[in-house]
Amino acid sequence: MPSLAATAALIGDPSRAAMLQALLPGEALTAGELARVAGIGAPAASAHLRALADGGLVAAHAQGRHRWFRLAGEEVAQAIETLIGLATGPARRPWPHD
Repeated sequence: MPSLAATAALIGDPSRAAMLQALLPGEALTAGELARVAGIGAPAASAHLRALADGGLVAAHAQGRHRWFRLAGEEVAQAIETLIGLATGPARRPWPHD
């Protein structure tokens, strides 16, 4: 089971974060499409996608000459959406335990 720190590191990389956000709508995308979204080359995209798959964040399936990637499940989508909300949300209010 991946640790919190390892999963956070996977998500925290800007290229991987861009790929994960591109997959949020639920459509499967090819490695080439995800490379373009992230602004990186095909070899780097392949390495990032392999890391995301190994970490359980994306799932891949081959169809013809392409590999299609999607988020590994609803819980991954919810986690990404929550992190986006934290990153872009309103100013933080004091937590009652402070």
